[in-house]
Amino acid sequence: MGILNVTPDSFSDGGKWDSPERALRRAGRMIGDGADIIDVGGESTRPGYVGISAQEEIDRTAPVIEALHSNFDVPLSVDTWKAAVAEAALRAGACLVNDIWGLKRDPGMAGVIAGAGAACCLMHNRESIDYGDFMRDLLGDLEETAALAERSGIEPGRIILDPGIGYAKTQEMNLAVINHLDMVGRLGYPVLLGVSRKSVVGYALGLRENERVEGSLAAAVVGVMRGCSFLRVHDVKETKRAAQMTEAIIKRGT
Repeated sequence: MGILNVTPDSFSDGGKWDSPERALRRAGRMIGDGADIIDVGGESTRPGYVGISAQEEIDRTAPVIEALHSNFDVPLSVDTWKAAVAEAALRAGACLVNDIWGLKRDPGMAGVIAGAGAACCLMHNRESIDYGDFMRDLLGDLEETAALAERSGIEPGRIILDPGIGYAKTQEMNLAVINHLDMVGRLGYPVLLGVSRKSVVGYALGLRENERVEGSLAAAVVGVMRGCSFLRVHDVKETKRAAQMTEAIIKRGT
């Protein structure tokens, strides 16, 4: 899943692709590098971000999604927690909603996804870092999210779970989730890992955002080894090759 932020303030690439023309060029390059899905985001969720209205987010994302849908034959995802934005994106040509609040922030989101027959990636998140047994609580939260999705009419086969690296977690918790990603997979849904260029890599290596490619690749390799099905990344070509090599070793190196 290639990341396409059409925002002025995303933590790694804010302002680079915030017009339909630049977004199309970036998407074309990621598809050429092997991206299977393009994930379009119109609101930064970096630490300390300033929220925007649903209409402003629609104005940023819908024209880009419509242009991508007209020019490329790959599935498109919208990265939003707002039902109105998701609805506009699905009308524009998206087929997957990537919700960082796992249906728990906007009460209308589940109905929009179910009504459109869309797929969804539901991320683990909390308002604060407040856990008893961290991994047990995380898995319990994700089970609640999946149950909410199914009760709302979203087909189980259209649900992807994301453990939420970098959201309401300490550095140690983020590392633990990556290392124990197989536990998330045991819930019975495909798992997406989004760790590309995030602070967990920066803290571990003492590096800035534009220096975190190798650390992100290492995390992606561990994710594949632990059974994740989707990798949400900035560096598509490098990550695709690392994932393919990891899969070759796992599947044919016995």
